[in-house]
Amino acid sequence: MQLEFSSTQRKFRQEIRSFLNEVLGPEWSGILPDSYFTDENFPKVRFLTKKLAQKGWLTMSWPKQYGGLEMSHFDQLIFSEEMAYYRAPTRDMTIGTELVGPTLMVYGEESQKERFLPSIANGNSIFCQGFSEPGSGSDLASLKTSAVKDGDEYIINGSKIWTSGAHKSTHCYLMTRTNTDAPKHKGISIFIVDMKTAGISVKPIKNMFGVHYFNEIFFDDVRVPVQNMIGKENEGWYIAAKSLDFERSGASRFATNKRNLEDILFLAKNTVLNGIPSSSEAKFRRRFSKLWTSNEAGKLLAHKVCWMQSKGLIPNREAAAAKLIGSEIAQKISRFGVKSSNLHGLLKPDDAWAPLNGRLAIDWMDTISFTIRSGTSEIQKNIIATRGLGLPRS
Repeated sequence: MQLEFSSTQRKFRQEIRSFLNEVLGPEWSGILPDSYFTDENFPKVRFLTKKLAQKGWLTMSWPKQYGGLEMSHFDQLIFSEEMAYYRAPTRDMTIGTELVGPTLMVYGEESQKERFLPSIANGNSIFCQGFSEPGSGSDLASLKTSAVKDGDEYIINGSKIWTSGAHKSTHCYLMTRTNTDAPKHKGISIFIVDMKTAGISVKPIKNMFGVHYFNEIFFDDVRVPVQNMIGKENEGWYIAAKSLDFERSGASRFATNKRNLEDILFLAKNTVLNGIPSSSEAKFRRRFSKLWTSNEAGKLLAHKVCWMQSKGLIPNREAAAAKLIGSEIAQKISRFGVKSSNLHGLLKPDDAWAPLNGRLAIDWMDTISFTIRSGTSEIQKNIIATRGLGLPRS
């Protein structure tokens, strides 16, 4: 079994590191979680996006005809790992490059591809994802936001919630109900909606550490052209389900985990109690070794997912396992970081005594949602059980 990257791939990894070091600087330690869309940080995010677009790296795996470089799955994996490890702020483009663009390539009309793909590839269009609704919970198919056809337009009414970055987005990738009489999975349609359209209002939602990242979007008689529907009417659920195949291997989770573990080790080496560095304590070493080993094993699973994708295989159970493992290890690492720093680990970023500029406390709060967002751990376990182990649903 070959577990090493080729010399060309290693060279590409070094190219990414050199690029990030040049653009963001050698002292870059990252933006604190969920702070990408603040007025202070968003210009930094957009600056990096433009630099990536100039190199073609925003859409490196896309076909050349749509503005991509047709690079391999493993090139994309290497890119994702390095960006995550460096904590490069790219949150503005992920919905467009990883979800909307690939979906348009498969289901979009040529006119839609011509309208939207170039502006995603060059970094001008910023998409938010209008899926979740108040009261729907994890049952996405129970959505109630309606789209009623009126001539050459659809009139949309309803609301979406937990919409990341909606206040900075140019477009919304919106899921609506177009048939109230059909079974809930069969009456759904997807639209691309310009966020400047009359009737759209955005209400900010601050998270537990006071950052404006989420939003609620209200649609009040919003008129959207018929040509903004992706695919056929009432087939949106199947399009959305298919779009899950476009998701990456999840390798970025393990790269982020590795960086966080390295930060914790650095702190422990420089924290002396009773004349002994915290990193020398047997309890710390056992816990650190276990987390590091678990994360490395998870990374190999993510690499397997990438390999399967490169062979045209569908890694259902493998991708579910990688997501499950990566998110749960992240939670364990954040708790370990806070505990190993004693009470200092709970200090906020504005406190002079906060280690790592308060990242430990913010990471701890942020990772609470990791086993919920992007598919709960329970859902991943169900996929592993039914599709991987062949167990019955009940």
